Amino acid sequence: MILHAKEIAALLYMIVEHFKNGDPAPVYQRFREHGRLAPEGLQYVSSWVDEKLERCFQLMEAPDVSYLNEWIANWRDIVDFEVYPVITSKEAADRVLQA
Repeated sequence: MILHAKEIAALLYMIVEHFKNGDPAPVYQRFREHGRLAPEGLQYVSSWVDEKLERCFQLMEAPDVSYLNEWIANWRDIVDFEVYPVITSKEAADRVLQA
């Protein structure tokens, strides 16, 4: 999934990675050999993997979505992506309570 900068203005992104063919080995192999392959400016915050080792959930921060698109291009041959712009719970509460 490639996104366009005008579609998303958020700075935090929740990335859901689906390992192609349900196989995480190619992802971990590439990471071991080449690192995160993220462009300068894209910041890894944290990640979690489901217990079945089928999906990874990553929180990333970037000035705009073009940084994510560049990073995704380095992995899309072995990972299918979902990208969600997110805000913190505090930011959500502030928005809701201001209404």
